[in-house]
Amino acid sequence: QLQLVESGGDLVQPGSSLRLACSVTGFTSDYYGIGWFRQAPGKEREGVASMRWIGGRIRYADSVKGRFTISRGNAEDTVYLQMNNLESDDTAVYYCAATRSSLANLNDLHYGTWGQGTQVTVSV
Repeated sequence: QLQLVESGGDLVQPGSSLRLACSVTGFTSDYYGIGWFRQAPGKEREGVASMRWIGGRIRYADSVKGRFTISRGNAEDTVYLQMNNLESDDTAVYYCAATRSSLANLNDLHYGTWGQGTQVTVSV
């Protein structure tokens, strides 16, 4: 059974960097990719970055392009989200999720398995 566990969230100042990790167990060929999503208080869940497992196609939300990087660990059991130059608008609970859709895009409706989330707070 697929399980996802996020870690790495913290309270940081604007301009700081954080690396989130998504530990993946039970990943099978039924799944096409992993995505990172976030949800801020009072806002809808937003797709941040996604990676197709085969081929490695990557997508980013416009709001994070040039600042965030999604990558996969060498053992392929961890997916990272490197976040640089953090802004207050990046404050949210961050989730990783797995998709059975070959699109592996930023549409959260395509993702059926989710982690529990990790809190990122960017504040002075």
